[in-house]
Amino acid sequence: MKIGIVCFPTYGGSGVLATELGKALAVEGHEVHFISYTQPARLDMAFNENLFYHEVSVTNYPLFVYPPYVLSLAGKLIDVVKYEKLDIIHVHYAIPHASAALMAKQILADQGINIPIITTLHGTDISLVGKESLFEPLVSYAINQSNAVTSVSNWLKEETIRHFNIKKEIEVIYNFVDLERFSAKNIEHFKKAIAPDNEFIISHTSNFRKLKRVDNVVNIFAKINAQIPSKLLLVGDGPDRQKTEQQCRDLGIWHDVRFLGKQDAIEEILSVSDLFLMPSETESFGLSALEAMACRVPVISSDAGGLPEVNIHNVTGYCCHMHDIDCMAQLAIDLLSDKEKLEQFKENAYQNALKFDIKKILPDYITLYERVIKESCNAV
Repeated sequence: MKIGIVCFPTYGGSGVLATELGKALAVEGHEVHFISYTQPARLDMAFNENLFYHEVSVTNYPLFVYPPYVLSLAGKLIDVVKYEKLDIIHVHYAIPHASAALMAKQILADQGINIPIITTLHGTDISLVGKESLFEPLVSYAINQSNAVTSVSNWLKEETIRHFNIKKEIEVIYNFVDLERFSAKNIEHFKKAIAPDNEFIISHTSNFRKLKRVDNVVNIFAKINAQIPSKLLLVGDGPDRQKTEQQCRDLGIWHDVRFLGKQDAIEEILSVSDLFLMPSETESFGLSALEAMACRVPVISSDAGGLPEVNIHNVTGYCCHMHDIDCMAQLAIDLLSDKEKLEQFKENAYQNALKFDIKKILPDYITLYERVIKESCNAV
């Protein structure tokens, strides 16, 4: 198959999932074309002849205060579908990607080209942006007009049905993890450099937006650190980073916290971690938690959104109310204080991650592509 994938190219969960999916499809022999405004962060095309990248260029005209990205993306999709002869387009996010793809689909239909569209819902397009009254009809239309729709968790599926006028069936296909990449690595030298006195290492990765509650990560860590010698590794960057740095200074824990910025080798950081914190206000799935679990790291998380579908309470870690810092801190302290239980939770985390192995999830997408392409051909 020739598959077009439209995604945000950033380190967020949707971009990561789309990129890893495309890479896995390419390994299986499918021709995959990424369409975005810059090359996705995890996309390395050097070693696979089946991977292609098409940049969406947005021209800045003095007339426009904001560049017309949706129009530029639609135009690029038309161009790529026609000249690369794609079989299907898979867009990640209802808006703006599905909206642009539907515009391209209608224009291509006038030219005798029938291109089916699959839309995958990731969360922010539903839980935040989509709930804006002006966007609601756009999201509903984009979902209902897609040939097929998937969501990354049952929670997100139900949330979509609850808040939008949905007439389309939504299929749940969970996020996945590449267990060949995300696995516990033996890098004791790195761990010794971070924790020279055998302190526990606690980690968190995110884009430092408000809904990730990095401030709560720091507050939880401060309570843990007051009772158990530990270090905190903060991976990522974003609008709340400077405020978080100041928070660490104010709490007097600055020397026990390391800001590592954006990192490609996240699996190495997770491999030296003893615990992963994720107190988010909302998570449609919790891909970062899954990657931690694949590296045998238990998770202390909020119970927001789809997180309980990934992090099983009292098995792979613990789930508390999103703002219950004391609960998360105390459970973390209890777990770190019980060596036998900590080791059991590490094994439990890994075993649960096996259920989300990309090798198990990828066939679901391939089956979906083949079905939608067949249905689209029969409809002509």
